[in-house]
Amino acid sequence: METSELLPRKGPSAVEVADWIRSQIRGQRLVPGQRLIEVDIIRQTGGSRFKVREAFQRLAAEGLVEIEEFRGASVRNASMDEVRQLYTARGALEGLCAADFTRKANTEQKAELARLAAEMDDCVATARPEQFSQLNSRWHNLLMEGGGNRVIQDIVHRLNTPIHHLVFEAFYRGERLRAAVEDHQEILDAVMCGDAEAAEAAMRRHVTNGLRYLSDLDRNVHFSEV
Repeated sequence: METSELLPRKGPSAVEVADWIRSQIRGQRLVPGQRLIEVDIIRQTGGSRFKVREAFQRLAAEGLVEIEEFRGASVRNASMDEVRQLYTARGALEGLCAADFTRKANTEQKAELARLAAEMDDCVATARPEQFSQLNSRWHNLLMEGGGNRVIQDIVHRLNTPIHHLVFEAFYRGERLRAAVEDHQEILDAVMCGDAEAAEAAMRRHVTNGLRYLSDLDRNVHFSEV
């Protein structure tokens, strides 16, 4: 574990410990099925045993961690069927946010949405998938923030990291990123034209396209393992 991956100070809260564990899962440094060893996480985060256990409970409520009696906590692996359900919910909720953003966002927020879209386009051209992922999160968060519905935003954040055996590098390949950029442009065009219904429909298609790519990838992985 590199020093840069450790939390910057001792005595973090349970929320901060949970955030750190979540980042390790997203970065594939903690993988589905892997046990979460309390003493290791205490050493790496500086959190107390109580805070680490509270973090496990928080992540279990999000569906990221599984806690079993006598075995402790481990990174949870969702089935493809569950991933489909999560993406279906995301598509509906983020579609509503895109429509609300179109109606409610101010000029600065819309300009920022366009800037982030342009940066993601540059990431694809220069093969920077991890940077793309970070910008993509900011882009989706901005749409939800500009729409003004914090309840939906909180729900989507819980749905946004389904644990699956497909790795980050497999999902963020060039062809998927290029398709995502095209989807983003379609959403952005609808937003800039003030067409809330078109923005909602485009966002739903965008999330559905991501699910379709995951489903195809999952099918190919299973086929290659037979």
